[in-house]
Amino acid sequence: MKYAIIVPTLNAASDWTLFEPALLANACSEFVLVVDSESTDETANLASAADFKVLRIARKEFNHGATRQLAADFVSDAEILIYLTQDAILADPNAISNLLGAFADPEVAAAFGRQLPRLGATPIEAHARLFNYPQHSSIRTLESRAHLGFKSIFISNSLAAYRREALSAVSGFPKDVIFGEDTVVAARLLLSGRKIAYVAEAQAFHSHNYSWKQEFKRYFDIGVLHSRESWLLKEFGGAGGEGGRFVRSELSYLWPKYWWLIPSALVRTALKLTGYKLGRIESRLSLNWKRRLSMHHHFWN
Repeated sequence: MKYAIIVPTLNAASDWTLFEPALLANACSEFVLVVDSESTDETANLASAADFKVLRIARKEFNHGATRQLAADFVSDAEILIYLTQDAILADPNAISNLLGAFADPEVAAAFGRQLPRLGATPIEAHARLFNYPQHSSIRTLESRAHLGFKSIFISNSLAAYRREALSAVSGFPKDVIFGEDTVVAARLLLSGRKIAYVAEAQAFHSHNYSWKQEFKRYFDIGVLHSRESWLLKEFGGAGGEGGRFVRSELSYLWPKYWWLIPSALVRTALKLTGYKLGRIESRLSLNWKRRLSMHHHFWN
């Protein structure tokens, strides 16, 4: 199977000393396409120096779905499209081959890997990765929604791969979503009768130490996605049950070893819920307020 690795970038130079060697340990440079959104640091030059193909786009043109689809069209001869984010550091030289292995099953349309807490991750940050990315691989089908609900369409383009034929059959990545393009495609794939593989053996170090403000903004955007793509909730159920399970798991993880972080965790939970609810009613808010509340404020331009 011919594949391409696609990496959208914006000012990625600070991660490059870790990102590039980990990627090159997995694949030859000729298979890598960097899509750079007018970085003001050395990102594009570093990518060129590594012999990666570089596609430059205007920053104002970036969209999580549209840009990834643009890249897919650019590498038109690749059967498998692998997406990474610039801060996802592949954990070992077998990460990409393990991910590709999932496509030995012709019914698998997409596969995503396990994200591990980055070096120096806070306990709250680490728990989020351990909760969402278990140790064992699994296969999801439309029938999985009966016991997984909304979790059945969980996937992350920080380390994910798609069979081009299957992606095209569901109209590719949506071009007008604030983010969550991977979730939308996962839902369409399951509804079309295809499978999604979670490959725990394909691993990357990738996590974020979000501030309280960033947590609020991120969940505002999730609310916007769920408001504008309301069919996701209708087909796969709401995310409330999973959210409650996450909070209980987080408190159990923090107590008693990291007990002093529990107040912060509870504040974060309240901010997430508030941000999400505001996102769900974004149609009632002014454009100016949407820009202020959103993590992806360029979307509102």
